Amino acid sequence: MITPANRTTLVNEYYFSVKLKEIEQMNRAGKKVINLGIGNPDMPAPVNAIEAMAESARTYGTNGYQSYTGIPELREAFSAWYRKYYRVELDPVNEILPLIGSKEGIMHISMAFINPNDKVLVPDPGYPTYRAVSLMVGAEVINYNLKEENGWEPDFEELEKQDLSGVKLMWVNYPNMPTGEPASYGLYRKLVDFGRRHGILICNDNPYSFILNDNPISILEIEGSKGIVLELNSMSKSHNMAGFRVGMVAGESSLISYILKVKSNMDSGMYRPLQLAAVKALSCDKDWYSSLNEEYRRRRSLVWKIFDATGSSYDRNQTGMFVWARIPSTTRSSVEFSDKYLHESNVFITPGHIFGSNGEGFARISLCCNEATLSEALERISKKH
Repeated sequence: MITPANRTTLVNEYYFSVKLKEIEQMNRAGKKVINLGIGNPDMPAPVNAIEAMAESARTYGTNGYQSYTGIPELREAFSAWYRKYYRVELDPVNEILPLIGSKEGIMHISMAFINPNDKVLVPDPGYPTYRAVSLMVGAEVINYNLKEENGWEPDFEELEKQDLSGVKLMWVNYPNMPTGEPASYGLYRKLVDFGRRHGILICNDNPYSFILNDNPISILEIEGSKGIVLELNSMSKSHNMAGFRVGMVAGESSLISYILKVKSNMDSGMYRPLQLAAVKALSCDKDWYSSLNEEYRRRRSLVWKIFDATGSSYDRNQTGMFVWARIPSTTRSSVEFSDKYLHESNVFITPGHIFGSNGEGFARISLCCNEATLSEALERISKKH
């Protein structure tokens, strides 16, 4: 009998993978479920990006293997993007590594820096992949608390009281998903200081900085961050290019070189037309981001009404492409809350518990549905109250 690797026992199938199967079965039964769960941008990518991709795809010689480090034009475009919007100077040759989506970067970084039994700090609540990948590379996961009463930021006093020996890496994600807590220079300074004093690599996952946020910032802006910080970024949310799978990691050149050792043994480069599409998209001016956010603001107003209809409460100062809300105290769990609206109203809302124990008592709705769909979801839910 063929047995799987032990690491497969450490993780479960991704929650949304399982839930989508249930929703698909309901749809086949004629339920017509409205899925408000996943942050899958539905608006089009920049027109000039599509045109560049199509033109390149029709050009002879573009179908071959590409460089493991991405074409120079893409690295230079990422560098210019960081200079213009984040005020960060990055050497396009040595301090930027394009990725086939930033999610793969979580695995590459973990494989490059984590040995079995090293400790990794993972946020609770947080993106489930941080925990899953850490376990798969043999790390000991140490959850650190993000709590509403602390503004969904790490409690550094609490962290300092812990045994930090053996901690190699800390995952952070601001603007935060799922809570919508914005990034701030004050928080970034604390994180850089914490990493430096304890010799911990701080990895900031930063794909939401342009969504419902007029002033994107980067942890790499903080003095002394290079050498102790890596930052992941992505075009999935900022440019509606999730399916293109174009991301990047930025940091000090020696850190990038370790990641490249892993990455170059795992893929054979990114399709050139996709890279050229990304180059064009990165040249978008502020009007692109403004128009995107105007649409998200209209959608967010409807999501607020949906949560109002469920008796939930929320902070209107959240950023990113989700709304995070505290569910009514009369509901026993976030799963019960989610299943209630799935089975009574045919509307799926993400239960907060999937992001960690501190997510219990909360729920999340994505802004990646048009106004007509959100209005219908509101109507369905309101009829049940």
